[in-house]
Amino acid sequence: MFKINKSLTLLIIFNLFLTLSVKAQTKYSSATVAFYNVENIFDTIKSVGYINGTLPYNDKNYHIQIAESDISKYETEEFKQSYTYENLKGKKIIRPLILQEEFLPNGNKRWNTQKYFQKINNISKVISELGTDVTGSAPAIVGLCEIETREILEDIANSSALKKYDYDVVHFNSFDARGVDTGLLYQKSRFKVIDARPHPIFNYDSEGKRRYTRDILQVTGLLDGEEITFLVNHWPSRSGGEKASMPARIEAAKVMKGIFDDLKSKNPNAKVIAMGDFNDDPISPSIKNTFNPAGEISKVTEDGYYNPMLPLYKKGIGTLAYRDAWNLFDQFISTSSLVTKNKDYSSYKIYKTEVFNKDYLKATEGAYKGFPNRMWSGDTYRANGYSDHFPVYTILLKQAK
Repeated sequence: MFKINKSLTLLIIFNLFLTLSVKAQTKYSSATVAFYNVENIFDTIKSVGYINGTLPYNDKNYHIQIAESDISKYETEEFKQSYTYENLKGKKIIRPLILQEEFLPNGNKRWNTQKYFQKINNISKVISELGTDVTGSAPAIVGLCEIETREILEDIANSSALKKYDYDVVHFNSFDARGVDTGLLYQKSRFKVIDARPHPIFNYDSEGKRRYTRDILQVTGLLDGEEITFLVNHWPSRSGGEKASMPARIEAAKVMKGIFDDLKSKNPNAKVIAMGDFNDDPISPSIKNTFNPAGEISKVTEDGYYNPMLPLYKKGIGTLAYRDAWNLFDQFISTSSLVTKNKDYSSYKIYKTEVFNKDYLKATEGAYKGFPNRMWSGDTYRANGYSDHFPVYTILLKQAK
């Protein structure tokens, strides 16, 4: 009978155990966090804002949109003050929306139900593909901007491309002059909302009159059991020129920094991911001077910030183009608690961040060839268009238990 050396047997068993242990350690949980400026999704209804100041400001029914033809059905009063939560307390008012005319059936764009759902389906297709090469699933979290109403977010969530993921939404109407807001989609099976609230930004013109812009949306919750806060941004545009409009974005950056500071004062290890269209590049003063985020993981300090878009920007990668030049306005900025320098994925950490710029999202001809393939060029409609921005996403990774 053939005899096996006892020492050799023990060595084989040990190596087999080691191999199985190593394989077990390579199993991870992953979650995609995405952001997409979807470029002006309006519904087809001429509407106004209705504010019920008897409700808490972070109640989803505090500020809703209603059809202009339904105003008489609501209790209202005259209001001539600036829109602040304090001024509106206890009041019920109508807020006019002044810049929705082009997105109505009789407007310049002849906006109608068919075009609306074409846009919804196009955007939903893109969202469904973000990060799937790593996670095999649509994003767990999606921040969006340039959406008019909560119902638009719900239509995206219920689209054929996304319905199976069972998304819920977070949305608050802001006082933005155009009537567009930020919002959040989240997979209900993976994320449990603990707290959600809007943070207004106060900007004024040279005469001291307030310029209304989008709020910063804060959503704190448990992502696969782990507490993370998401901040969804759409900072003031560069209308009037980059230099002239810069103070407005610096003010937005200060508001966002204040949210970070508040969360970190309560928990120094708080995990916070800010995402959005900052209307500035990673090296712009609003970001650099306010956060001074590191673009390399090795350079992130314990109390500092990480901007994974900075290396992409230095490579010439952008999310939108203006006058034949790329900008990278769509970014992520996170606390250092989401960064690992020694590949410690015992809890969620940032694994990689990308701009989603697949060929089908690029214009194939004309002056904008190679740039984002938008649905509208002026008032010219293209059914195969998406947005004037590419979406961005970051993938979080942690060891599976």
